[in-house]
Amino acid sequence: MFSRLVQTSSRQGEILEVVLRNGWDFMRRLLTGGKVDEPKLPPPAVLRNILVDLGPVYVKLGQLLSTRPDLLPAEYIDALSTLQAEVPPVDWAEIEVVLRKQFSQPLEEVFASVNYTPVAAGSIAQTHYAVLKDGRAVALKVQRPGLSAVVEQDIALIRLMARLVAQTDFGQYYDIVAIAEEFAEALRNELDFTQEARYTDQLRQNLSGTRWFDASQLVVPQIYWEYTTDKLVAMEWLDGVAVLSAFPPISAAEGVVDLQRREEISTLLLRAFFQQICLDGFFHADPHPGNVFYLKDGRVALLDCGMVGRLDPRTQQLILELVLAIVNLDAQRCTQLVLQLAPPIQPINRVKLETEFDRLLRRYYSLNISQVNFSKLVYEVLQIVRDNKVRVPGNLGLCAKAIANLEGIARSLDPNFNIPNKIRPMMTEVFQRQIVGEAPLIALLRTVLDVKNLSLQSPRQVELLLDRVTSETLQWNFSIREAEPIRRTVDSAANRVSFSIVVGSLIMGAAIISANTQSSQVYWVSDVLFAAASFLGLWLIISILRSGPLR
Repeated sequence: MFSRLVQTSSRQGEILEVVLRNGWDFMRRLLTGGKVDEPKLPPPAVLRNILVDLGPVYVKLGQLLSTRPDLLPAEYIDALSTLQAEVPPVDWAEIEVVLRKQFSQPLEEVFASVNYTPVAAGSIAQTHYAVLKDGRAVALKVQRPGLSAVVEQDIALIRLMARLVAQTDFGQYYDIVAIAEEFAEALRNELDFTQEARYTDQLRQNLSGTRWFDASQLVVPQIYWEYTTDKLVAMEWLDGVAVLSAFPPISAAEGVVDLQRREEISTLLLRAFFQQICLDGFFHADPHPGNVFYLKDGRVALLDCGMVGRLDPRTQQLILELVLAIVNLDAQRCTQLVLQLAPPIQPINRVKLETEFDRLLRRYYSLNISQVNFSKLVYEVLQIVRDNKVRVPGNLGLCAKAIANLEGIARSLDPNFNIPNKIRPMMTEVFQRQIVGEAPLIALLRTVLDVKNLSLQSPRQVELLLDRVTSETLQWNFSIREAEPIRRTVDSAANRVSFSIVVGSLIMGAAIISANTQSSQVYWVSDVLFAAASFLGLWLIISILRSGPLR
């Protein structure tokens, strides 16, 4: 299998060589046809080195995985969160070729000037400062040339690896093939810059009209659609620096520290993301410090909206209640909400899950609210969920990652800032909005209509139920999930008893034939019976020993 894969493509051969060179033993055994155990990820540092060596596409894979604490332990999330593509900027001559293909007229007729030196360079694109003919300053995010072909090759290999790992219990449980497809779709979306432009516009619209915070203090860049294509985004130029560069940690700050301004920015970001997650159901999924800017005019900007999360109303409500349960350290409610968010695909020990939640949250009972690291607590909750074989939706992992990034920024700005302490006052207003909605009269009329429909349908349903009861055609279908392991155990025991009876019968038959016949011509029959009994008996003993310890 290994040689066939290598011969398929030089790119695939290069990727496989990097994986094997970094010493991931599971993949070596899998690809060379050796004995395969359940896969174990390489250590975080090794995984990070593999992704860096594989190039920009796999760096992007690592960045996407860093937003999924529902899949990876905290140490992997930390290692991948700082992953950046160490790629030099593309020469302006190549970027100019891409730019000219995006416009029907010459660049000189579109731009008054373009800075040939990029202000930022990443694995997918690089950004240049430019001025339009009408005087507006814009940021041009241009896709790196020739990237699409490499991406498609890498996606094909990732799918192949996923199908190989899917043959194991690990791959089937975590649905590795679906995760690979999710990554492929996310990567293709990032290559389509019109998608990022639409996300940016929607986020800008959602945050522009709000009563949760002063919308004039938070800005998302405006998209200039007349200059935007699938390989180019032209957006409003926002003059500023990363927020932690403008407000370094207090221990490293020089001069007078404006604590009030730091708290204002932290509260602004918290309220903005609380609205995105709990009210809008559409949120910026990667608010790391490099994507939050402090502008020269004192406003805060959210940049790079290529990665977003979406939540349906039911999931929004459950997440909101889960956050409240975690803040209140309510283990029983946490268990109920987690199982509603992610119905288990196999029987789980609910008592064990609740006990582990209680043991985790009990550690925080004696702490002052200012001592609680909320993002760490959320990660530990997800770790317990993952250990108990409950597969949570990917968007819940995106929420956890967004909260972790947000808390990291807030605590760097203000060491005394605490999310649980800030969230509680907002809960009442959120629950009130969920109960009455934005339009209470419409919600009331909808409820009255539902009651009317129920009152009209109920007599007919009751009549049908009574008719089936009296005619003895009513059937009840029960599905007891916990009974399935018992059924398998009983079947296994019955099979072993049957084999034991067969083995005993063969031995008795062989003994009778051997004792009561004088002809050597039929001795072979008893020998065959003894051999069959010995083989079946040995097989039965081995299967019993392999099934577990004897009790």
